[in-house]
This record gives sequence, C-alpha cells and structure tokens, in this order.
Amino acid sequence: MLALGTAAPDFKLPDTSGKTVSLSDFRGKPVLVMFICNHCPYVKHIRNELGALGRDYQSRGVGIAGISSNDVANYPDDSPARMKEEAKSAGYTFPYLYDESQAVAKAYRAACTPDFFLFDTEHRLVYRGQLDDSRPGNAMPVSGKDLRAALDAVLTGKDIPKDQKPSMGCNIKWKTGQEPDYF
Repeated sequence: MLALGTAAPDFKLPDTSGKTVSLSDFRGKPVLVMFICNHCPYVKHIRNELGALGRDYQSRGVGIAGISSNDVANYPDDSPARMKEEAKSAGYTFPYLYDESQAVAKAYRAACTPDFFLFDTEHRLVYRGQLDDSRPGNAMPVSGKDLRAALDAVLTGKDIPKDQKPSMGCNIKWKTGQEPDYF
C-alpha cells in the first residue's frame, strides 16, 4: 500500500473526450483518485454512489479523477469508448481517465477496482481505503460512509483516522508481463 503522507504520483492521462487531465489541474485542492473500471461487479455495485460522490464533493472544491488501467485487449468492456458510455450512464461528473500503459496504477500501487486514494490540499496521501462495508451480495446498503467521512475531514481540517480498511474488489487486469512486483 502507498504509505500515508506520500506525495500524489503525477499523472497526465486522456479522459473520455480525449482531453488530457493531469494532477496539476487540481493544484491547491484536495484530490480523490479512484481506480475503477466498467466490468467489475464491485464497481458496478457502487457506481451510483460514485456518481453521487462526484456531484456532492466537486461542488465543495474536491478534485476527483476516475482512472481505468485495465488491459482492454482482454477486457474490451473497459475500452475508452465503453468508458465514455459508462461515464454518461452512471452520471460521472468527474473526468474518467484511461491509463493505457498501466504506469499510473503502478505509481499509486493500485491493486483492485475500486481502489481509492485521497490527498489533502498539499497532495499528501491521507486516506487509502474502502468506500464503505457494502459488497455485492452482502445486503449492506451502499452509503460511501468511510470515504465520505475522510472527505469531510479533509474539507474541515480534521484528522483522518490512521486505522483504515483497505478497499476490496477485482484485481486490476494487468497486461501480460506488466504485473507489478506487489501483485
């Protein structure tokens, strides 16, 4: 896992319209980087909440980026064209970026979809954990309570608990031979 206090790794990636988005676009703002994709049942389970997070927190000054790093040759549902459809269908107001080289996922030490990384206004990692306790099939409602509590704490200058539950989901679909050393 990326250690708390780590500076946000830089990125410069295309969104679903072809516009390049970079970490520097969020200068001076807290930033939430989410590794997501289209086909994962864990992401599908929370997609409405991801859209709500975008609407609720972008208006409060949080920079948010969703990033898909999956191998689209073997998982065509995660292609940029399908990402564009998913962003519209799910109501994502944040940029949904494509990490074709998978270098950004490796820099963040992302392991699964979904995987969440919250940075403060200095772009230092303050939270890397789960959205909430809901999982496909466990009948717990999707609330976003863990991530929302961390976002609220960042926005109000309060401490975020160091005891954070890791995110759970599907492994990032690495290209053959591209698997990171932490996989």
